[in-house]
Amino acid sequence: MSEAAPDRAPASGYRRAVGIMLLNPAGEVLVAQRLDFSGDAWQMPQGGIDKGETPLQAARRELKEEIGTDKAEVIAESRRWLAYDFPAELQRRAWRGRYRGQTQKWFAMRFTGSDADIDLETEHPEFNAWKWVPPSELTRLIVPFKRQLYLDVIEEFRGLLKLS
Repeated sequence: MSEAAPDRAPASGYRRAVGIMLLNPAGEVLVAQRLDFSGDAWQMPQGGIDKGETPLQAARRELKEEIGTDKAEVIAESRRWLAYDFPAELQRRAWRGRYRGQTQKWFAMRFTGSDADIDLETEHPEFNAWKWVPPSELTRLIVPFKRQLYLDVIEEFRGLLKLS
């Protein structure tokens, strides 16, 4: 695991991206089940930063593209970029081997819509199911190669979370 300093560009070889910890009023976190992974792969919304886009703009766009709504307000931004490496077999497949992993700026957001606003049938669907889970469940649901990243995100936003 490596990370870039907060005020510098992320390390080379890593795709610049964002992640969103979307919290409902009960303090639960939205996770969605990926279409492109076999097994039970759940994750928080995330995605790449397009050219000319700020991390916050990317986060709002990714919410809309992945879960069909951007009804959320930012309550915190990670102090630093958090990174993870792809496993070797995924490194070769993902983005034609251009990246060894992703470095992400994370945002904690409060969901301001209703569950009916969440619609996974987007233009380019990435998920087939979603649910709200306690923050303590995140590391159990995520694929193993992202587990440390999720621990880092939980630590980053610890003061906002209802941890059991």
